[in-house]
Amino acid sequence: MKEFADGRKSVRVVDDVSFAIHRGETLGLVGESGSGKSTVARMLLRLVETTAGTVFYDGRELPPAGTEEMRVMRRRMQIVFQDPFAALNPKMRVREILAEPFEIHEEAGGRAKLEEMLREVGMDASALERYPHEFSGGQRQRINIARALALRPEFVVLDEPVSALDVSVGAQVVNLLRELQQRLGLTYLFISHSMPLVRYLCDRVAVMRGGRLVEVGDAVEVCEAPREEYTKALIAATPEMPVSSSIQ
Repeated sequence: MKEFADGRKSVRVVDDVSFAIHRGETLGLVGESGSGKSTVARMLLRLVETTAGTVFYDGRELPPAGTEEMRVMRRRMQIVFQDPFAALNPKMRVREILAEPFEIHEEAGGRAKLEEMLREVGMDASALERYPHEFSGGQRQRINIARALALRPEFVVLDEPVSALDVSVGAQVVNLLRELQQRLGLTYLFISHSMPLVRYLCDRVAVMRGGRLVEVGDAVEVCEAPREEYTKALIAATPEMPVSSSIQ
C-alpha cells in the first residue's frame, strides 16, 4: 500500500497488490494513466517507500531504502524510464553518464568497458564524447538501457520505455530489449498501456485499475479472451499497432 498526502486528506494510490515475477520472464503491468503502475514499480525498487506490505527479492525481504544493504541490492535491480531525455543529465557526456554506476558502487569502469556497453545496445563508441542533445530519442533510450545494464543486474523495470518514441524506432528498441534478455538472462517488469506490445513482449500480464489488480494471466490468453470488462475496454481502446510487421 502507498499513500500520498493531498492537502487535508490522504490518497491511497496502491492497495492490496500482490504478484510474483518469475526468473527470466517478462511480466507486463498495464492500465490507464493513474492506475498505479509506476508507483508499484518504484515500490519494488524501494524508490518509493510503502506504508504497508512487503517486497521480496529472491526469497528475502528487501531492506529499507537508504541502508547499505539496499545500496548493495541495487546492483541487482535497475530501471529504464519513460522519457529518454529527462533521464539523462544534459550537462554530462555519455562517457560520464555510463561511468556513473561504476563510481557509485566503487568499481572500475574503464573506457574499454564503456565502449563495450555502447556496442551492446547497437551504438558506436564515438558516442562517448557527445552530449544527450546530440542524439535522437531512440539513441538516448539505448544509452539509458546501457547505463541500466552497466552492473549486470538480474531484474530490470521498463517503465513505458518506448511510449515517447515513434512506432518504428520503438519497435527497434523492443527488439533490442528482447535480445538483451535472452543473451543476459534478464527478468523484466514491462509497464505499458499498449496491449499489442504486451502481447508481443510479455509472458504474463497483470492489469491494474484504481491501484488494484483486476486480472493476471498469460499475456496471449488475456489479450485474446479477457475475463474482466475493464481489460476488454483497455484492449478496445488501444490503437492497433503494426506489431507483427514492425517488430520482427
